[in-house]
Amino acid sequence: MKQPVSIKKPEGKLGVLLPGMGAVATTFVAGCFLARKGLGEPIGSLTQMGTIRLGKRTDGRSPLIKDFIKLPGLNDLVFGGWDIFPENAYETGRHAEVLSKEHLDLVKDELSQVKPMSAAFYPEYVKRLNGTHVKKGPTKKDIADQVEEDIKSFIKTNGLSRAVAVWCGSTEVYIEPSEVHQTLKSFEKGLENNDPGISSSQIYAYACLRQGVPYANGAPNLTCDMPAMFELARERQVPISGKDFKTGQTLMKTILAPGLKARMLGLRGWFSTNILGNRDGEVLDDPESFKSKEVSKLGVLEEILQPKLYPKLYGDIYHKVRIEYYPPRGDQKEGWDNLDIFGWLGYPMQIKIDFLCRDSILAAPIVLDLAILMDLAHRAGFHGIQEWLSFYFKSPMHAPGLYPEHDLFIQSMKLKNTMRWMMGEELITHLGNEYYD
Repeated sequence: MKQPVSIKKPEGKLGVLLPGMGAVATTFVAGCFLARKGLGEPIGSLTQMGTIRLGKRTDGRSPLIKDFIKLPGLNDLVFGGWDIFPENAYETGRHAEVLSKEHLDLVKDELSQVKPMSAAFYPEYVKRLNGTHVKKGPTKKDIADQVEEDIKSFIKTNGLSRAVAVWCGSTEVYIEPSEVHQTLKSFEKGLENNDPGISSSQIYAYACLRQGVPYANGAPNLTCDMPAMFELARERQVPISGKDFKTGQTLMKTILAPGLKARMLGLRGWFSTNILGNRDGEVLDDPESFKSKEVSKLGVLEEILQPKLYPKLYGDIYHKVRIEYYPPRGDQKEGWDNLDIFGWLGYPMQIKIDFLCRDSILAAPIVLDLAILMDLAHRAGFHGIQEWLSFYFKSPMHAPGLYPEHDLFIQSMKLKNTMRWMMGEELITHLGNEYYD
């Protein structure tokens, strides 16, 4: 990325397009509507509640991020998207049972106006769902063209100045990159030939990038992380980011694992299991979809702990991840972790974690931040992979030849230092004794 000479002002309305308008998306939209009315706080959102230190500690400069970098306000956001079911956001929110009826009813009129467009959906990629509100066409190219028309119509109808897209849909089956993903030309040929390597989420990403809409991938799907999408993002000068929202159990891993490593405490094993009963749990009950999630979750410890550098501490870790579909739990996921660690002279110890969390409550502020920060990246003239947004993802996209950064604290520093750099402020390195500078 080149340091921006200037950043375009966030003038006009910003469209937030959501492929997949289920529990996460409707919780996000409802929360934004409630916050607009002063009926709720956007807790968990860095762009709304976070501050950023500027200069020395003695300077006392810590403005809100949204005041430091001019960002669109909640009133500037217009919501839309696609789903395989036709229910509006209020109806879906009631069905999801994340927010209470009392909460949803406070913004019922607004939510009822948010109606999904018919989805680009091929059930072979999400085998546990059968949608009725889907696009028809002889080829995947026809479907992609329809999605592009949706984007243009949404922007025009709502009088928007620009738009971003954040994938909030289900986890697709695991797909290995193949020849169709290597170049934009081969990808477009694959669309025309209905290549099985091209999934529904890839169609959305392709259509959005074609229309100059920044795209953030909130699932572990093979969507943007391929040479064909890199080429298209470069050609259209559009930012991309992903993948897989970092919410519950993996968030805990990226907090705890850096602490163990910082203190040079050893790790023999880390067993993780989850139970959840929402649509995501149902989808992940399929082994092929679970594999996509498993790959996303398993990569975290390897990169943080660097076993090749510390073989005595982390060279022989047993890491297991399980996800179990348990309908009675609904969106109130439970993540249970057992860590077998060791310390001085190899003496064993254990850590137990039982995180009773709410999946969509943790994901909603991530959707908000990504929508706003991807728009910022676009206004700053950035394009391609936005590594500075790794803070929000389980499997952060990274430049070819580099490894991903998973340490939450390094990710946080990189996120804020990028903001400082964009605005011409001095980077914070925590070097030296600032009091005597």
